[in-house]
Amino acid sequence: MAEITASMVKELRDRTDAPMMECKRALTEAAGDLNKAEEILRVKLGSKASKAASRITAEGVVAIHRSGDDKLGAMVEINCETDFVGKNSDFLKLASDCAALVVANNPADVTALSALPLGDGTVESTRTALVGKIGENMSIRRFVRVEARGRLASYVHGGAKIGVVVDYLGGDEQLGKDLAMHIAAAKPKALDASGVAAELIESERRIATEKAREAGKPEAMIEKIVDGSLQKFLGEVTLLGQVFVKAEDGKQTIAQLLKSKGASVAGFALYVVGEGIAKRSNDFAAEVAAQAAAAAQK
Repeated sequence: MAEITASMVKELRDRTDAPMMECKRALTEAAGDLNKAEEILRVKLGSKASKAASRITAEGVVAIHRSGDDKLGAMVEINCETDFVGKNSDFLKLASDCAALVVANNPADVTALSALPLGDGTVESTRTALVGKIGENMSIRRFVRVEARGRLASYVHGGAKIGVVVDYLGGDEQLGKDLAMHIAAAKPKALDASGVAAELIESERRIATEKAREAGKPEAMIEKIVDGSLQKFLGEVTLLGQVFVKAEDGKQTIAQLLKSKGASVAGFALYVVGEGIAKRSNDFAAEVAAQAAAAAQK
C-alpha cells in the first residue's frame, strides 16, 4: 500500500477544499494517486471538490502589448516572490517591455526572449539587475504571441493577475471588449468542444458514470444521463457554450451573442498568474529561485 503523506493530503485539500479526513480516505482508496483521489472526491462531494483552478499561490503580473492595427499581440507572465514586488514600477515596466519585445521580435521561447536587447543590456541582464536592486527573485514564466485572423481585443483584470487576448472577426470594438472581459470572468478551457482535452472529457465521463450509479440509476439509463452531464460540462468549459456574463436574459450564450452580431472568434489566450504552480509546489519562492538559478547557468 502506498504511503499517504501529510503533504499529499494537503495538496489534495488545496485542489478540492474537501475535509482533511475525506482527502486521506480518497488517497488511500486511490493508492496515493492524486488525480484518481480527486475524481473519487468529486464523485462523493460533487463540483465543490474541483476548486483547484481558482486557488493560486504565486505572485506576479500579466502584461499585454498590441500593435497599433490590432493585428499582432503578446501576453507575458512574470513571477516574483511577494505581492509587494508585483506592484513595483520597475517590475511592471519589465513586464510591459517584455510584451512589446515579443510582438516586435517573435522569440521562440523564454530563453530567446531573455537574450533580446533591452536598455543598456539584455532582458536577462535587466532582470538580474532588478533582482539585485529589489532583493527578490523574479522570473519570466511564459508568453504567447498572437497573429490575428481578424483583430485583437485584450483585457487585464485584478491587479494584472488575469490577462486575456482574443482574436475575433466581425462585430465592433465593444464586442471585443465584452468577449475579453467574459473570458477573464468565466475562464473557458477551450473555444469549443473540439479543443477540450480528451483526457478531461474521459475523466468527466467516469465521474458522471460513478455518480449515476451511486444515485441508484438503472444501468439502461446511465449512458443517457452521462451524455447529458457531458453536454452540460462542455457548455460550462467552452467559450461558445458559456452563458454570456452580461446576458440580459441570463440565458444567451456566447455562440448566440456572436451570431446576433454577425461575428466569430478565431481563438483566445487566457493567463492567470501562477496558474498550475500551486499544484506542483507549495513553496513558490523556491520555484522562482530555481528558475532564476537555471537561467543564470545558461
